[in-house]
Amino acid sequence: MSQPKNTTSKNIPTLTGAEIIWATLVGEGVTTVFGYPGGAILPAYDALRKFPIHHVLVRHEQGAAHMADGYARASGRVGVAIATSGPGATNLVTGIATAMLDSVPIVCITGQVSSKVLGTDAFQEIDITGITLPITKHNFLVTRAEDIAPTIRLAFQIAAAGRPGPVLVDITKDAQQASAPFDFAAAAPAPHRTHPMIQTPRADSSSIREAVALIAAAKKPVILAGHGVIESGASEQVIAFAERRQIPVASTLLGLGAFPTHHPLALGMMGMHGESWVNHAIQQSDLLLAFGMRFDDRVTGTLATYAPHAKKIHIEIDPSEINKNVRADVALIGDLREVLDTLLPLVPTSSDASWIAEVNKMKGDASVRDIINLPDSGHLYAAHVIHDIWRQAKESGRLAQTIIVTDVGQHQMWEAQYFRHDTVRSLITSGGLGTMGYALPAAIGAKFACPEKDVWVIAGDGGFQMTASELATIQQENVALNIAVINNGFLGMVRQWQEIFYDKNYECTPIVSPDFVALAAAHGIAGAAVRRRADVIPTVTRALTSGKTFLIEFKVEKEDGVYPMIAPGSALHEMVRRPAHNPLIELPEDA
Repeated sequence: MSQPKNTTSKNIPTLTGAEIIWATLVGEGVTTVFGYPGGAILPAYDALRKFPIHHVLVRHEQGAAHMADGYARASGRVGVAIATSGPGATNLVTGIATAMLDSVPIVCITGQVSSKVLGTDAFQEIDITGITLPITKHNFLVTRAEDIAPTIRLAFQIAAAGRPGPVLVDITKDAQQASAPFDFAAAAPAPHRTHPMIQTPRADSSSIREAVALIAAAKKPVILAGHGVIESGASEQVIAFAERRQIPVASTLLGLGAFPTHHPLALGMMGMHGESWVNHAIQQSDLLLAFGMRFDDRVTGTLATYAPHAKKIHIEIDPSEINKNVRADVALIGDLREVLDTLLPLVPTSSDASWIAEVNKMKGDASVRDIINLPDSGHLYAAHVIHDIWRQAKESGRLAQTIIVTDVGQHQMWEAQYFRHDTVRSLITSGGLGTMGYALPAAIGAKFACPEKDVWVIAGDGGFQMTASELATIQQENVALNIAVINNGFLGMVRQWQEIFYDKNYECTPIVSPDFVALAAAHGIAGAAVRRRADVIPTVTRALTSGKTFLIEFKVEKEDGVYPMIAPGSALHEMVRRPAHNPLIELPEDA
């Protein structure tokens, strides 16, 4: 840090507002930020050279928000994105909304026009706090240098506390140019004036007793493990709880990895594209224990027929989620890990394996799984690709050191079905918003958070093109990623819906793509195209041993589908099966 211009009588340095931004971030432990400069944030960029923070220059501000998001999901720390006013700020919006719907802690700092021209429609002025009000956990407009440090410190606390989420801090240019005393410790939120979004509720004792009684009486319980298990660091408690009562565990998409896939009590993913036996088990259960999940429409099917015989215990840190979609018989509002630590010694042990046996029989009845083991017929399916990436990671002993970052679409669901996640934060994906273009920038953020890990981008040919410009960021930053582009020549998930519900009217879903290997080469990145199953693992191994970013274009079957599937308005157990003309692509149980 540079020498201050002057000091107060207490030896507290006086810094410019721009310097205070970076000094506060350093105090919060930030070492990497993702951003793009511009006029209203230029004073901050001018001061950046004085501070030990690495700035990653993105090619689009949406990429900055996604990189901060991927960094936060991979590390569990707050990610930081920087942008200028006007279009720079509005370009962050999709990334902010992605983080909001998936409860990801990021802080976005934007420049704003000088306070004297606020409200005059000045060049590149936009009310970004007003725009982002519905998609941030909280946001701030700062017009004075002395308010910068307290606001950023509060933003970090709000982003990470309770149910995490994005916070935006908009700072006027004149606040960055003015000077003020900087005292990092004094800028912390005062304990006696704690912001309500920092407070963590605690489950009351009467609700704990009710929950224990329901758990003890249940004959067919199912645990629903959501993203909150990962965010609360409660995986060990969930495993102990399941083993104590011999309760099978189903996972949401964002909960994958929270409970080890190979654990004998693991069921797999629930919901629209979940395993059939998982959905049947939920429908037949007499008690659902919802751990850090929000009963969104992708996991429930139509609510009128959802788990009709089951009592529901909902453990959730955000009171607004209680009874929002599914009525809870008992609500335990608080941090999941703390609640489970309280519950565990009160819940009686059980050795009754009859319900597990019944569920395992459902698995056996549903496991007509053969195509992965069939001789290579010359057809390459996305399931082959995902399975073989998983198999290579497992056989190389690097599975626990592998992070998969997916885009949104069919490949996302195939990844959830065919890659087996045994560790937390091993799957990073956009769940609630379903943001195409997410994978490539989010993977860059994840690699900065975990440079020692193998980070895979798995994207479709459509979504990859939305943020392909970040290939230049990879090259400039010398980042080593593994990129798998699943190219079926369609906007695949939309095409599948057109096949099933719109009489195969493939309107506007065939997509012409560039030569992805040539595109990578234009950015100085090596790559290869794969059309045969036999070439998958050798090419994956080549990518992993290259020591640099490597792109593989997998040219897969064009009209393959993700099954099973729950149609809109259908019950959870009313799943659309794979059509006879569409080959079955599933894994053997012992794979």
